Amino acid sequence: SMLRDELNQAMKQAMKAKDTRVLATVRLINAAIKQKDIEARTDGSDDGISEADIQALLMKMIKQRQDSISIYKDAGRDQQADAEQEEILVIERFLPEQMTDDEMRDAVNSVCEELGASSIKDMGPAMNALRKQYAGQMDMAKASSMLKERLAG
Repeated sequence: SMLRDELNQAMKQAMKAKDTRVLATVRLINAAIKQKDIEARTDGSDDGISEADIQALLMKMIKQRQDSISIYKDAGRDQQADAEQEEILVIERFLPEQMTDDEMRDAVNSVCEELGASSIKDMGPAMNALRKQYAGQMDMAKASSMLKERLAG
């Protein structure tokens, strides 16, 4: 996949440049992907996880680091917080541009209009449509609460 190739390229470049932060972070990403590939293979698929799944994994890795940053900051451990922030910047290089809240709200609205989604019963199909159309570009947890707000209103 494209993303896998990008990650391998980044790893080679980081080795050449002796960029330990990038190298360590890309290795973490690759290890996480490998783990998911193994889990996927037990389901009988040989290819490992899809591009969209890799993007979701990267978003999750960013979320984990954001959570760690607030814990470190509260504990006055700024150095650790900075290290996590640097990892986030590396991980973000492999994701499409992230949507702003306004863009997300527009996307939620247009999906609802497309599907004629008007009640909380339409939550599932609308979330599936958002996942398909905007994989890796939006925080799905946030999108989900925006959608719920719209459908419950």
